[in-house]
Amino acid sequence: MAKEKNQISEITDEPLILQVGSLIKERRIDKYLHNRFNNYSRAMIQNIIKAGTVKVNGKIVKSSFKLSPADQVELTLPELPIKEIIPENIPLDIIYEDEDIIVINKQADIIVHPARSYKNGTLVNALVFYADSLSSGLDQFRPGIVHRLDRNTTGVLIVAKNDIAQWKIARQFQKRQVKKNYLAIVHGCPELSADRINVALGVHPRIREKYAARPDTGKEAITFYEVLEEFRGFSLLSIKIKTGRTHQIRVHLSHIKHPVVADDMYGGKLVYPWQLADKEPTPEGPLINRVALHAHTIEIKHPTTEEQVTFEAPLPNDMQNFLDMLRKYRKI
Repeated sequence: MAKEKNQISEITDEPLILQVGSLIKERRIDKYLHNRFNNYSRAMIQNIIKAGTVKVNGKIVKSSFKLSPADQVELTLPELPIKEIIPENIPLDIIYEDEDIIVINKQADIIVHPARSYKNGTLVNALVFYADSLSSGLDQFRPGIVHRLDRNTTGVLIVAKNDIAQWKIARQFQKRQVKKNYLAIVHGCPELSADRINVALGVHPRIREKYAARPDTGKEAITFYEVLEEFRGFSLLSIKIKTGRTHQIRVHLSHIKHPVVADDMYGGKLVYPWQLADKEPTPEGPLINRVALHAHTIEIKHPTTEEQVTFEAPLPNDMQNFLDMLRKYRKI
């Protein structure tokens, strides 16, 4: 059966809890919610209810359900659609550019495209300001975007300037022909100097923003790592991925008990200069306050010349400074 025009198929954000007031009697749940959240159309509210994400006193209800005083309503609202992308003059670190692609060294703490409450300040806002033309992207609000990096992962990112380039590069990703190499600083040192991690991944069973090893129900995920340098308590890894699951590297490294430094979502810890120097605690900030993961190189077949081309993003200052401190104080 075809979907209705405004049907909600994916619900996002955290559940809201509402307590029905004493003056509310025999009011339909859809009318009540539309009145409370009038920036959502009544049709959208009804589709949210159809999706089964509205409960009254712990039970899923229909749009026709009538509320009584003191009823407790639990619901999850979807993000409202973005109506336009606002160009923003955000500096871009461009590694390479021609008529087909822009290769960017993505900085930390920037989201690739608008999503949820992040309508501004994204890489896409910067690209729309900078570029004369971009491909259609993954959808109308992600022009130019062929692949993504997590918010706090730095490094090389390819942007398509036209739809032919988009299609050709996307096909390479689909066929797993793109070669990507990451660098990560992790806690501890793996027992094997190089290995393959082959553990299926899926959404965390309790925390929707996280992913987890799900051998029975998850999707195939394969990560290869090699230890480049060992230190007391830490190591620098070179990482290649065969698949591109969300948070794949971070989850896999956490799974083998060597989480990425400062990755608090998956067990990584902040590290302070006094800790590396084995000194008494002092009031200073951490050496790195974001996930110590960097997309170092990427190799693709150029969409026009069809030559194999490799692009490299130098290690960012925070990771380089961390490595310098490790080499100074924690060298084996």
